Order: sequence, then structure tokens, then C-alpha cells
Amino acid sequence: MKTSLTSVIKDPALAPEGKLKIDWVEAHMPVLRRIREQFERDQPFKGLRVAISLHLEAKTAYLAKVVQAGGAEVAITGSNPLSTQDDVCAALVEDGIAVFAKYNPTPEEYHALLVKTVETKPDLIIDDGGDLVTILHTERRDLLGNVRGGAEETTTGILRLKAMDKEGSLQFPMVAVNDAYCKYLFDNRYGTGQSVWDGINRTTNLVVAGKTVVVNGYGWCGKGVAMRAKGLGAQVVVTEVDAIKAVEAYMDGFTVLSMAEAAKAGDFFVTVTGNRDVITGAHIANMKDGAILSNAGHFDIEVNLVELEAMSVSKRIVRRNIEEYVLKDGRKIYVLAEGRLVNLAAGDGHPAEIMDMTFALQALSLRYVNENYQSIGNTVVNVPYELDEQVARTKLESLGISIDTLSDAQKAYLDSWASH
Repeated sequence: MKTSLTSVIKDPALAPEGKLKIDWVEAHMPVLRRIREQFERDQPFKGLRVAISLHLEAKTAYLAKVVQAGGAEVAITGSNPLSTQDDVCAALVEDGIAVFAKYNPTPEEYHALLVKTVETKPDLIIDDGGDLVTILHTERRDLLGNVRGGAEETTTGILRLKAMDKEGSLQFPMVAVNDAYCKYLFDNRYGTGQSVWDGINRTTNLVVAGKTVVVNGYGWCGKGVAMRAKGLGAQVVVTEVDAIKAVEAYMDGFTVLSMAEAAKAGDFFVTVTGNRDVITGAHIANMKDGAILSNAGHFDIEVNLVELEAMSVSKRIVRRNIEEYVLKDGRKIYVLAEGRLVNLAAGDGHPAEIMDMTFALQALSLRYVNENYQSIGNTVVNVPYELDEQVARTKLESLGISIDTLSDAQKAYLDSWASH
């Protein structure tokens, strides 16, 4: 369904270039294409409004078009000021989708665009980091009554949602897409692993082989970043606060250190924890001259830039997406993409084939919550396993891969407790 809403974008004339980007990713997203065919036939969102907050680039744009194909009136905004692509925004407007986003707005503009998105009075939402949910539960509580539910993309967002759920303040159901197998096993591990290094390498144009890379956090995203760093020839150090994950990193062949020790060794640092103050001024004080700091967590609070700036005598941009901080003793520390998501703020994000699976989960989860919101209640729920498996099977089919199925005798054996 086309929209009657007035968009806020940088330049409508950029649409042709954006359309080429969307066409490219569509050609490499076969799972989502199949879901689009289902949605066009079934119209699961007919007459409904859907608000989306995600990193607004070509792959996200195609998701928005798939939701629109299901009968929805779609409004979309970016989930990070530096990951929005203005040409893609312009192309979506031409396709009848309301867009409230532009690259590198001021913090005030960025927040205003988020608010405009929820002011479209959505029935359903897709969120990234919990920004739409937070606005709906704080300054625009008057709009809560319209919302049937939604789906959340990230670890950070789910942490916020579960905190709300625990205290009983969540006012509609949310599906934890990030916790689905086809999200964290592939998107978080292989998507983040590749796209982080795409962003770092493109931005710095420096060799990784022989350098020491410190990966802060060994969740699924951290595993991917560490694995790719090893593949590039780096010596990899992992820092953790979880003892089990620390043992896992050790067993995977990586050096495990406290951050205080790792700070002295690193040439590249990649924070990927979903928490704040992972790298602080105290750590920076012990870093090498020329250390490069980057973040792959959702918010720009993993590297404490306030403390870094207070320690510095000067700051300048030395290359696109690289800021040089000169410390009082003359050492130089470099920060990529203002401490924001390096893979999106300084790159194009995850590969299309990876986001094909993740966004397929988003689309199917949105349909699921729309069909079941009254019975789910105001809580955070997991993606049903059947949807996870549906995405994986469709992915295999698109690759021309077939797998075995259990025979009746095998099923009976697995369901029996008696010895055979």
C-alpha cells in the first residue's frame, strides 16, 4: 500500500542510484523474494501501518518493500545517524514508502526523525536497538494503544526489552529476532565478522596481518570478528567478563587477557559487547602510539570518547571516518566512525546473502506477532522454531542443497525411552 505521508529526506534526485543498489541486493536475497511472493498473495498486513527503524541501506530497503507488498503502509527511519544512505532513502520514497531519515543529522534532528516515525501511528514495528519502543513508552505514550506488537533486531535492543518486561512496563509483545538460530549463528557470526573487517580495511587501508587485534567480547558477534581477524593473519586477543565464554575463546586458540593487559598489546581494538565503557581512559592511557579503536556494538558508548577527549590536546579528521586524538605525551590514538558501528558507519553492513536470512526472519516474525498478539501478551517472545527452520530450508533450496529426513523408525527411536 502506498503512503500519503510526507517524507523527510536529503535529496529526491538521488533516487536512480539508490534504485540500482536495491536492485542489486534483491538479486542476492532469494529467501526474502520468496516471502515477498507469499505476502503479495496473502496480504497479511492489509490496511495496517508498519514503522521500521533499522540501518537504512539497500538491504533494509528491500525488507521495507517486502512488508509493503504484504499490504502495509510503511514508514521507515534509520537506527544510526551514520549508516543511512541518502540515495536509498530517495528510491524508497519513489516506491511509495514514507522515509524519515538522512545521513549524519544532528542528535536533535536524529531524535526528531525517530519521533516522526512513531507519529505515523503504527500497528506494528520493526526496531533496532529499542529506539521506537523507548519513544512509544516515554514521550509518545499516547500512541501505545495503536501498537499490536513488533520485532527487535539486536542484542542491545533485546537487553532493553527484557529489562522492561522484567519490571512489567512493556505494553505490547515483541519478538526477539536476534535470538533466533538463523540470526545469531549466521548474521552475528559471519555477517558481523566479515562486515567489521570490510569497514576497518576500507577505512584505514592498513595491513592486518602481523598486527595484534583485541576483540572485546566473545559472544556470537565477537566470535565472528575474532575468526576473521585470525584469517587475515592477526594475533588475536580476547577480553571477556563471562568465564565460560573466556574458556571458549581460549579453547578456540585465542589469547585471553584482562582489558588492562590487552590495552598494552593491541594495534586494533574492536568492541562488540552491547555494554558501555568497555574501553575507558584508564585503558587508553596504556595503549601504543597509533592504536586504532573501533566499535561494532549498537551504541557509541563502548569506547568512552568523553574520557579520551579529556586526555587529548587536539583532535582532527585525518581521513574519512578516522579521527586522530593527540594525547598530552604526544601519542596518537585513532577512532573509527566516531565510535559508532564501524561495519555500517564506515561500510555497507552485512553481505546481502546474510541479511536475506535475517530479514526473512523479521518479515515472518512480523506476520507472526500480527496474527498472535492477543494471545502472546505484553512480553518478549522467541521466534518460533518453525519459522527459523522455514528460513533455513528456503536458504538451502536457493543454494540447490537437499538434506536427509528422518524415517518413521528413526523418529520412533528418538521418541522412545526404552532400549532397542
